[in-house]
Amino acid sequence: MRKRIFVFLSVLLLLVLCAGNAPAAPKKIVFSDLSWDSIQFHNRVMAFLAENGWDFEADFLFSEEMPGYLALERGDVHVILEIWTEGQIEWWQGATKAGKVLDLGTVFPNARSGWYVPRFVAEGDPEKGIPPVKSIEDIKEHWMIFKNRENPEMGLFTNAPTGWSAHTINKDKIKGYGLEDKMEPFDTGSATALRTAIATAYQRREPIVAYYWEPTPLLGELDMVMIEEPPHDPEVWETTHACASPAFTVAKAVNPAWIQANEDIRGLIERYHMSLEKTNEALAWMKRHDFDAEKTAVWFLKTNPELWHKWVEDNEKIKRIEKALEAESYVD
Repeated sequence: MRKRIFVFLSVLLLLVLCAGNAPAAPKKIVFSDLSWDSIQFHNRVMAFLAENGWDFEADFLFSEEMPGYLALERGDVHVILEIWTEGQIEWWQGATKAGKVLDLGTVFPNARSGWYVPRFVAEGDPEKGIPPVKSIEDIKEHWMIFKNRENPEMGLFTNAPTGWSAHTINKDKIKGYGLEDKMEPFDTGSATALRTAIATAYQRREPIVAYYWEPTPLLGELDMVMIEEPPHDPEVWETTHACASPAFTVAKAVNPAWIQANEDIRGLIERYHMSLEKTNEALAWMKRHDFDAEKTAVWFLKTNPELWHKWVEDNEKIKRIEKALEAESYVD
């Protein structure tokens, strides 16, 4: 009997020791993969750091905006790296106030949109007879360089696609700036058509003034300059729109219960911040490589160590991430 008890206790002790030595289940981090390039790029950069520096297992849940936000509240998603807060202001204010999501700062400086011209227009090109055009006042004076071929008596403004709020706002701007007898809006049918119109004019070195926004692959590929407008004024904006468009705040948010259980990675998410220029550059690289977000993340981390070292801070984690990067490759 004593022998049986001894054997039983020995087996039990062995099981306990084995359980104690068994590797812990990997920690999970689920990103919301919303339907635009920049957030998918940021997700892959953060995932690479989290997996190789913090031993997380990363996953990506694709959805449109509101389903993704509600998934964050429920905890099905843990991290959303781009919430354009003004676009969903009622939900954002309600969710953060109620403690359903936690704001961990911005992913890049406030995002911009407005009227853009190629740099050879902003700085002028005497050989082609292009005067410098940097502001609304310059457009008033030199509108004829944007001549509409179908209506030579008017200049052409390449507008946002029909159905976008920016489409109507830009028409208001033309009136508000007193350009209705000088500039005629051209209604592009889609974001692709808008991009194509700008890229074609740029490649032909033809003057163009067009609506666009940042961060985007196009503004990483082309050297474009935003036209100077009067500073944003809420009262003017509500009446004529004859001022600069309001910048969008783009927030990083996490599920509160998840971050409470994973406080060790909170600092990384809080410190993660990138300039619009760097984001545009990465998106342009991604465009040239068939929108491969994973390869773009590897390329970005390999070519910007001074930036991500500031996010990580811990030397041991930096060494582990660098070793993981050495094993990765991409085609430039």
